[in-house]
Amino acid sequence: MFKRLIVAALVVLAMAALAACGGGDKNEEATPTTVPAAAQQQAAAPAAPVGDAANGAKIFATACVACHGPEGKGVTGLGKDLTTSEWTQQQTDEQLIEFIKRGRDAGDPLNTTGIAMPPKGGNPAMTDQEIADIVAFMRTIHE
Repeated sequence: MFKRLIVAALVVLAMAALAACGGGDKNEEATPTTVPAAAQQQAAAPAAPVGDAANGAKIFATACVACHGPEGKGVTGLGKDLTTSEWTQQQTDEQLIEFIKRGRDAGDPLNTTGIAMPPKGGNPAMTDQEIADIVAFMRTIHE
């Protein structure tokens, strides 16, 4: 009986870890056809981070690491490599903040992992400033 309880607890924990991460875009380089070329070029050059990268690293290590790995290089089948993601690099800080706040459903056609990225990485208490700090950290790890 005790073994079954432990196994059930481990299964629940594993499922929670998997649910806390999601995929990136299926076509990371795609841009909407309705956006003018000038606007696309502006989006390609992200603005200076509005967050604190050092604090973002701490938050990333607790909220994002399960799917994106300790160095942001991704975990196969869970989270995308953020160090080489062209899509991430092309987004403004504001766009990334909104993306993290919103998350990505497993059924989203752009989700290549089939694993949902929950809003705020599964931490509903995460503040906008903490998300901005994560984005600032993400800017420092991009190769």
